[in-house]
Amino acid sequence: MFDLEEELKKLPGKPGCYIMHDRKDNIIYIGKAISLKNRVRQYFQSSKNHSPKIQRMVSHIAYFEYIITDSELEALVLECNLIKEHRPKYNTMLKDDKTYPFIKVTVHETYPRVLFARDMKHGDSRYFGPYTSAGAVKDTIELLCKLYKIRTCNRNLPKDEGKDRPCLNYHIGQCSAPCQGYISKEEYAKSIHSVIEFLNGNYKLILDQLTEQMNAAAEKMEYEEAAKFRDLIGSVKQVAQKQKITNDDGTDRDVIACASDGSDAVVQVFFIRNGKLLGRDHFHMSVAEGDTRSDILSEFLKQYYGGTPYIPNVVMLQEEIEDNELLADWLSKLKKRKVAIVTPKKGDKEKLVELAYKNAQMVLVQDGEKIKRELQRTTGAMKEIAGWLNLPGIRRAEAFDISNTNGIESVGSMVVFEDGRPKKNDYRKFKIKTVKGPDDYKSMREVLTRRFTRAMDGSAGFEVYPDIIMMDGGRGQVNVALEVLQELGLSIPVCGMVKDDNHNTRGLYYNNVEIPIDRHSEGFKLITRVQDEAHRFAITYHRSLRSKAQVSSVLDGIEGIGPARRKALMKHFLDIEKIRDASVEELMEADGITETVANNIYRFFH
Repeated sequence: MFDLEEELKKLPGKPGCYIMHDRKDNIIYIGKAISLKNRVRQYFQSSKNHSPKIQRMVSHIAYFEYIITDSELEALVLECNLIKEHRPKYNTMLKDDKTYPFIKVTVHETYPRVLFARDMKHGDSRYFGPYTSAGAVKDTIELLCKLYKIRTCNRNLPKDEGKDRPCLNYHIGQCSAPCQGYISKEEYAKSIHSVIEFLNGNYKLILDQLTEQMNAAAEKMEYEEAAKFRDLIGSVKQVAQKQKITNDDGTDRDVIACASDGSDAVVQVFFIRNGKLLGRDHFHMSVAEGDTRSDILSEFLKQYYGGTPYIPNVVMLQEEIEDNELLADWLSKLKKRKVAIVTPKKGDKEKLVELAYKNAQMVLVQDGEKIKRELQRTTGAMKEIAGWLNLPGIRRAEAFDISNTNGIESVGSMVVFEDGRPKKNDYRKFKIKTVKGPDDYKSMREVLTRRFTRAMDGSAGFEVYPDIIMMDGGRGQVNVALEVLQELGLSIPVCGMVKDDNHNTRGLYYNNVEIPIDRHSEGFKLITRVQDEAHRFAITYHRSLRSKAQVSSVLDGIEGIGPARRKALMKHFLDIEKIRDASVEELMEADGITETVANNIYRFFH
C-alpha cells in the first residue's frame, strides 16, 4: 500500500520530475520542480488555492514517483521528454507538442553554417542542446557568427562560388566570404572548430571577451551599449548550461547502476530511446554475503535481459563486470545485431550513470522496510506458488482470458507477470478470427495457438516463453492449453486459477488436482491479482471494440463532429461512456475539440 504521508516525508529537496498515477497505474500528470519536497507537498495541502482542474487531478492520484536530476534545466528537459512520451491527461499546457530549440552545425557542408533548429534529425549535422530559451539560442548563434565570421547565407558552396557579389555581412566584417573564395576550407574549418568547442562547454574565452567589452562601455558611460553586452553574457550563460537528459546521437541505451547496503540492493535502469531519457524503473535484489557491485550488476543483466523482449544497442554500466565480453556476445545473439556493454569514464555519459546511481541510492535509503515487504509480495509470492506446484522456480507467468457478449466481438487477453509484477509492455490482445458464437474453449485454443506459433516463428514481442501458463478457469481451460502445447511440441507447466460460486479466487488446478492454498498468503494474493488483471485487460479491450462500433452512430448526430474529431474523441476517451460523462472542459482536452463543439457534445448527452 502507498502511504501518502510517509512518502511525502521522504521527498528530497532536490530538482527533478514527479509522476502522478491513478488507481489503474495510468500516468495522469508529470511536472518538474526545483525542490521535489516543496512542490509535490503543495498538491496535498489545502485545496482552496488550487484551480478546479488541479483539485480534480489530485482527487484521482493514487500514488506518485519521481526522478531526481542534477539541475532545474535537466528537470525541465526530462519533463518535456516524459510528457511527449506518455501524454498525461492533465498536462494540457503541452498539447501543442512544443519542442525545445537546438543549435545545429551543418558539418556535412564544405563551409558549414550554424543554425537554429526545433527538431533533431540524425545523420549529417551536429546538434547541441536542447536549450530552454529560444531567444538565448538566437542571440548566441548571432554572436558566434559575428565573432568567427561564419556564413549565414543559403548558397550552395563551393558550387555557387563567385556567382554573386559578397553580401553586406562581408563588408561590415561579420563574414569571411567563402562565397568568393576569400577564405580557404582549412581556415574556415578552424573557425567552425572554435564554434563547436564553445558549444561543448569551452565558453570562458567568449565570456571574458564580452565582460571586457561591457566594462569598457560602462567606463565610457555608454550604458545602453554596456546593457547589450550584459544581455549577451546572460544569453551565452543560458546556452552554456550543460544537460545530459537528451543527446544527439539517437542511440537506444539502457543506463544501469546499483546501490547496495550488503544485504539488499536496488538496481536503477534509465531507458534512453532515440537519444532521449523517456523513463526508468528500479528493481530490488537480495545480496549474498561477499557480493560486489560488479557481481550484482552481472547477475542483474542475465536475469533482466533473459526475460525482456527489447534489448537496446548499448548498455551503460557504472562499473566494469568480469564477464563483459561474454554477456555482450549473449545480448548480441538475442538481439541479432551487435550490442555493446560499456562503462563510461568521463563526460555526460558518465554523469548520466552517476545520476542513475543517485536515484538507486535514494530508493535504497528511503525504502528499507518497504523493499522487504515488496519482495515478499512479488518474488516471495512467486516462490510460494512454485513451491505449491513443486516447480524449481517461476520468474515469468502468463495468464489468459476470453471476453465476449453472446459471442459478439470475442477477444482474448494475455497478461504477463515477471518477478511478481505486471509487465505491461508484454501484454497482448487478440481479436478472435476463427470462432463463431460464444465458445470460450475454441477461442482460447485460437489465442494460445497464435501466441506460441508466433513465439516459434521468432515474431517480435512473442519470443520470450513463460515459466508457467495460468489459465482463468479449471480443468477444461487447462486441458485446452495442454493440447495446444502438445500439438506444438512445447513443454510448459499449466495451472488453472479456480473460482468459487461467488466468483472469488479459490485455488489452483494443477496435474489433475485442485491444490488447497492459504488464502492469507502472499502467493494467494498474487494469484488473485493475476486473475483480476487478465479479466480486466480482456474486458477493457472488448469494451473498446464495442465502443468503436457504437461511436460512429452515436456521435454522427452531433453538429461539428466528423470522422477526424470522432477519431480524436475515441483516442482520448477510449469508450463512449467516458465521452458521455465528460465535462465541457474535459472534452476540450481531446485534439481538435473547440469549446463550441464541446458544448454541442455535452448538450447532446445531457
